[in-house]
Amino acid sequence: MKRGSLYSLFNFYGSKSKVVYRVASESVTVSFSHNSELSALEDSYVVFIEDRFRFHTYGNLESNCDLRGDLYGIVGHLKLVNGQTLSVRPFIDEVEVTTTRRILVHVQTHEGPVMKLYLWDQAAIDFGNKFKSSESTPTVVLVTTVNPKRLGGTLALTSMYSSGVFIDHDVPPTRDYLTWLSSKPEIAKKVNAEVVTNPETLIIAEIFSYIDQPDAKAVLFECTATIDNVVHGSAWYHIGCGGCKTKAIKSPTSLMCPKCEKDDIAGEAQYRARISVYHKSEQAVFVLLGDAGCVLPGKDASELVSSYFETHKFSVKVTAHNLTGKTRALTVIKILSPAAPSSIPASEENIIAGASDD
Repeated sequence: MKRGSLYSLFNFYGSKSKVVYRVASESVTVSFSHNSELSALEDSYVVFIEDRFRFHTYGNLESNCDLRGDLYGIVGHLKLVNGQTLSVRPFIDEVEVTTTRRILVHVQTHEGPVMKLYLWDQAAIDFGNKFKSSESTPTVVLVTTVNPKRLGGTLALTSMYSSGVFIDHDVPPTRDYLTWLSSKPEIAKKVNAEVVTNPETLIIAEIFSYIDQPDAKAVLFECTATIDNVVHGSAWYHIGCGGCKTKAIKSPTSLMCPKCEKDDIAGEAQYRARISVYHKSEQAVFVLLGDAGCVLPGKDASELVSSYFETHKFSVKVTAHNLTGKTRALTVIKILSPAAPSSIPASEENIIAGASDD
């Protein structure tokens, strides 16, 4: 099929458009079948309505949060790509994208608030390929059919199976936006650091509610909880890769790293602790890894007991093991003091894979 051409279609399915997650305003959906016939038309007297991208502003997206209504697109300028600013071209790790199936970008539409946009699966791959193949650092992104959701009281956008991704000069709306952005250099440079760097803050009940959602993905949250006890009988460490710190897999003759894809690695002991925590009536088990695990091992019994019933803010990772129901224990990669910034060192994020497997 060629763009702008007209075709006649025979043998197809027709149905009413679904009410939830609609990708177009038309009330009827036409679907191809195995014996559909498509032929080009040289001329037609039928007038067709021009198909246009449908965009929502921040206010529209905010008011339509969690309603499962029409899916609109968003066009705006990039602020962060996987936590990296555009002052230096961000690096997109293909291995990480393949493993997590996700890229997180922060985007701003004109002069509105900065929003988190989670690109999943094919949308993440498409964005990564376009971003890496662009000669200059892309600054404008357009994503169709995004789903507005609220995580921890904050608006977040997620791509859908039907989402398309475009950057800079791909389509007229991105070119128009790029022209507007070029005329407003002060907007492109302005960054609200607090908005774009803080993960969503959820309580224990909200995290478990998120995990139970059918479209939940692996994601990082902050959670405030009170330490109740140290889980007895659990190991204080695990063997990780000496390079990336990912939990190693033991073979009959060597150690293997699933992230580095190496068959013979040097193992390194990584701290690991399990604690029982609670918030109001909700309880959970937190698995502390890496530097977070160093908080408890090596302390005297009196010091451990004195830590009970202390309330801390934790950086919590919802992992694939949580989403598949293998475990309800939540992975903690850092214990944050109330005044501490919520930045997570890259070396600590690497130890997530395969950590909550019990």
